[in-house]
Amino acid sequence: MALLNILNYPDSRLHTVAKPVAEVTDEIRQLIQDMAETMYAAPGIGLAATQVDRHIQLIVIDLAKEQNALQVFINPKITHKEGEQVYEEGCLSVPGVYEEVMRAEKVTVEALDAQGKKFRLDADGLLAVCIQHEMDHLLGKVFVEYLSPLKRNRIRSKMVKHLREKARAL
Repeated sequence: MALLNILNYPDSRLHTVAKPVAEVTDEIRQLIQDMAETMYAAPGIGLAATQVDRHIQLIVIDLAKEQNALQVFINPKITHKEGEQVYEEGCLSVPGVYEEVMRAEKVTVEALDAQGKKFRLDADGLLAVCIQHEMDHLLGKVFVEYLSPLKRNRIRSKMVKHLREKARAL
């Protein structure tokens, strides 16, 4: 297992649209393990392959405090949305920034699991938010794009400054 580098906003690679996974192979399963380890170490509750510069339709989520309930979604598709909820979101690609975003309250998602088996899941609350947030990454969208241009520009400036300071420290 290996920790992967998480891309930081406003890195243009975060806007790459992910391609479907043609086949769930041992290489994909290894990436799932590496992504899970990276997400837990960050620490976070969700990670999309796009965030680690792998542009395939793969997300991992674990909402358990014990980090023992990993959910894998390969080629996920939301087939139903219902209601609305506002949730304060953060993102491993936008460290230290938390903003309220409007999302569907309930979603139904169809995907493949780590063995390539198709499944369907009805989600609400935080899980629904997390699925929508991570699926946005697969579409090349970062949660700050839901914010006003003023907030987005402030966050962009903060992130660029953070990246400069990080580069100087190396």
